[in-house]
Amino acid sequence: MRDAFLKQLEELHKMLAEMGLLCEKMIDGTYEALMHMDREQAAKILQDDANVDLKERDIESKCLKLLLEQQPVASDLRKISSALKMITDLERIGDQAGDIAEIIKTTDLLEPVKATRLGEMAKAVASMVRESIESFANEDLKKTKEVIAYDDVIDDMFSQVKKELANGILNGEATQEQILDILMIAKYYERIGDHATNIAEWAEYAITGVHRNSELEEHL
Repeated sequence: MRDAFLKQLEELHKMLAEMGLLCEKMIDGTYEALMHMDREQAAKILQDDANVDLKERDIESKCLKLLLEQQPVASDLRKISSALKMITDLERIGDQAGDIAEIIKTTDLLEPVKATRLGEMAKAVASMVRESIESFANEDLKKTKEVIAYDDVIDDMFSQVKKELANGILNGEATQEQILDILMIAKYYERIGDHATNIAEWAEYAITGVHRNSELEEHL
């Protein structure tokens, strides 16, 4: 019975990793679309968003099946409940990558984008998403803490993009509409960083039994 449960738990980890990889692919896709104003790439991102939603439902069903049909011990319960929380954040990451793609489909931001750190933000948050999922799968407490700490770096990048845009207004390098679109994209990346941080915090909880924000502690 225990062996069967552990096998299903391993399958859950694999499903979660696949969902994380898809979200990472979408973020990388927004980078490519931004750097080349590639509207075909933007359309592919929107298609992937629907697949993220499907994976969320599949993982949710898997988690509920494990809870109902098996008898998980306390540490297993933490992993399952954490996975349920993580897929909510991953689904939001997919939505926000899709929102970025929608902006790319409707406007030309090529020159203003190259003048900002927006591309760097895209690469950084994609890495955060990957590492947050890996920290859960590998029970790597050190990596969870690194991802959580890196959120401050993303916040700094967002502040720098805002300053760059302000300079752009003064120098006439972009229209007001372009500046607003880039600011919105930067905000979406900043929010993706927040969601990656949430995932790492739930990974930390799965490992330790303590959630740093809610002070949710495992007493079982």
